[in-house]
Amino acid sequence: MLCIWWDQLGVVYYELLNPSETNTGTLYQTQLMRLNLALKEKRPQYYSRHNKIILLHDDARLHVAVPVKNYLKTLDWEVPPYPPYSPDIAPSDYHLLWSMAHALSEQRFTSYGVIKNWVDSWIASKDKEFFRLGIRMLSERWKKVVASDGQYFD
Repeated sequence: MLCIWWDQLGVVYYELLNPSETNTGTLYQTQLMRLNLALKEKRPQYYSRHNKIILLHDDARLHVAVPVKNYLKTLDWEVPPYPPYSPDIAPSDYHLLWSMAHALSEQRFTSYGVIKNWVDSWIASKDKEFFRLGIRMLSERWKKVVASDGQYFD
């Protein structure tokens, strides 16, 4: 399982879980701690401007677990409300992972290390415009979700 956080400048942080790992609320909270450190290192402008960080994640159980919600409050990040599961407005689903899935279609991996190297190479192959486009598409897709009353669309 790939857990990835990105913005309009590129990937901020990701973890590739081992096949035996399960993403739980506790693990997600730990990942958010690591994400916070990565943001301070890779995007110091977010902290120097005192702007809020907006974290868009869905309403999966581990994302709304009490320890996760409490930790996000301590960070003072904004977490906008998310409609019931809708991949149509998750930039990772409709943009980043869709593109990655397309590139994976002919791949066969023999080990965790080979997968990690492939993910690193794939991320490095994407320019800033790729990530900007994914974020720019968000507002239009959100409007479509509202207009379609939550029904799926292409």
